[in-house]
Amino acid sequence: MAGDSPSALPVQLVEQPRLQKLKEMFISKFGSAPKFYARAPGRVNLIGEHIDYCGYAVLPMAIEQDILIAVEPVQTQVVQLANTNSSYLDFSTSVNNIQINKTKPQWHNYFLCGLKGIQEHFGLNNPTGMNCLLDGTIPPSSGLSSSSALVCCAGLVTLRANGKTLSKVELAEICTKSERYIGTEGGGMDQSISFLAEEGTAKLIEFSPLRATDVRLPSGATFVIANSCVEMNKAATSHYNIRVMECRLATKLLSKSKGLEWRKMLRLHDVQTKLGVSLEEMLTIVEEVLHPEPYSAEEICKCLGISLEELHSQILSQNMQDVSTFKLYQRAKHVYSEAARVLEFQKICCEAPANALQLLGELMKQSHISCREMYECSCPELDRLVDICLAGEFLCAWLVETHQKLEKPQSNLLHGLFLLFPSRDQEHRQFGAIGSRLTGAGWGGCTVSMVPTDKLNTFLKNVKKAYYQTDGQRLAVDNNSLFATKPGRGALVFAEA
Repeated sequence: MAGDSPSALPVQLVEQPRLQKLKEMFISKFGSAPKFYARAPGRVNLIGEHIDYCGYAVLPMAIEQDILIAVEPVQTQVVQLANTNSSYLDFSTSVNNIQINKTKPQWHNYFLCGLKGIQEHFGLNNPTGMNCLLDGTIPPSSGLSSSSALVCCAGLVTLRANGKTLSKVELAEICTKSERYIGTEGGGMDQSISFLAEEGTAKLIEFSPLRATDVRLPSGATFVIANSCVEMNKAATSHYNIRVMECRLATKLLSKSKGLEWRKMLRLHDVQTKLGVSLEEMLTIVEEVLHPEPYSAEEICKCLGISLEELHSQILSQNMQDVSTFKLYQRAKHVYSEAARVLEFQKICCEAPANALQLLGELMKQSHISCREMYECSCPELDRLVDICLAGEFLCAWLVETHQKLEKPQSNLLHGLFLLFPSRDQEHRQFGAIGSRLTGAGWGGCTVSMVPTDKLNTFLKNVKKAYYQTDGQRLAVDNNSLFATKPGRGALVFAEA
C-alpha cells in the first residue's frame, strides 16, 4: 500500500545468484560484507508523456530492470561509492559536505541527490557513513528511468542506514524534489512508480495529492520495449527543461487571457482547474488564445505586461536565460490532448470492450504523433523504430505497392522492410504491433509497443532483423535492446536471512 514503508524481505543468497555475486564483489572491494541490499526498478510509461510536470496523470508500470545497491553502514562519516560497471569510476565524499555538480551529471551525483534529499528531510546533523556497491541493469539514457531509479535507491539506502522510516508516497515526493538538485525539472512520475509499483498491474499516477490506482492491462497483448540506441541524458541537455519552461509560459499566457492570477499559476493543469472546464474545452481555448508561430521573449512580455528584466529574473530559470523563442501553442496542445488520452486509456482498460486492444493501440499511435509533431521530442531513429514496430499494420501495403516503382531501396529502413515483406502473403504482414510510441523523455531512448501475445516471437524476430541487424552498432547491443516486459514490483530492501 502507498502508506506503507517499502518492504524489507529476508532472502537466502544461495537462491539469488545476482545478490550472491554482488556480495562477493562487495567483500573484495571493501573487505567486509554488506548489511543489507536495496533495489529500485526502472519504468516504462505506457502513455502520458511530458505531462506529469504539468500536473496531469500518467500511466506507467515498473519493469524488471533495476538499480541494486549493496550497503554497509560505517562509523566514519564518509560515503564510498563503487559500481560493478568499471566504466563508472569510484567516488567518495563526506556525508556532511554533499556537493552536486549540475554541469557534469555523472552517476554518483544521482546517488548524492537521494542522499541529500533524505538528510535534509530529517535534518540529520550526524548522518551515517556508508560503503555502497551498485549494480544496474537499466540501459542508461534509454528513457527507462535509470537516473531516477538511482536517486530512489539512494534515498531508500540512506533512509535504512540512518534507521528512519517513511511511507512510499513520502519517499517518492522527497526523491522527486531531490532529483532537481542535478537540474532536472521532473514532475514525479519516475519516482512515484519506482516506489508505488505492484507486480501484475500498471498504475495511474495522479498528483497533488500523489496517489496511485491499479490499471489492469488487457489480456491477449504483451508490451515490448525497443531501444533506439540513441542516448539522451536529460540533465546534460537543454531540450527537456526548455519544454518545462514553455509549458509554464503557456500556463501564464492562458491564465492572463482568462483573467486569472497568472503570476501564481505554474502548471497547465492549474488553468483547467481554475476555469472548471474539460480537457476538450481547454484545447479550444488553446486554439483561441495561442498562435502556432513561436513566441519571442519580447512578445511574451507584451502579452503579460511585464519587462524583459522581470521575465528573466522572475519567470525564466537560470539555464533558460539564453533561449530566445518559445513554442507555446504546440506544447499546450500536446499536454491537454495527451492528458485526455491517458484518461481514455484507463477507461478502456477498466471497461474492457471487445475491441479494447485496437482502441488502446490507436491511443498509443496518436500519442507518438503528438510527441513527434507538437512536442518535438522524437528523433529520426525513434520514428523509424515506431514505423518498423507498426509495419505489419500500415506500412506493408504501401511498401508492396511501392516496391516495384523503386530501382533500389532508398534507405536502411526500406531495405530492412523489403526483406521482411517479399510478397502480399498475409503471413508476411501480420507481425506488427497494435500500437507503438516513444516512451520516456524522448530525443532518443526507447519505444513501447503493444503486441498480440500470439505474435510476440515473430514480432521480436522481425524487428530485430529490420532495425538492429541493419546497423553494426545496434547489432552489438541488441540482446539488451529488445525485450517483452510485464508490470513489476516497486522498491524494496533485502536482508540476508
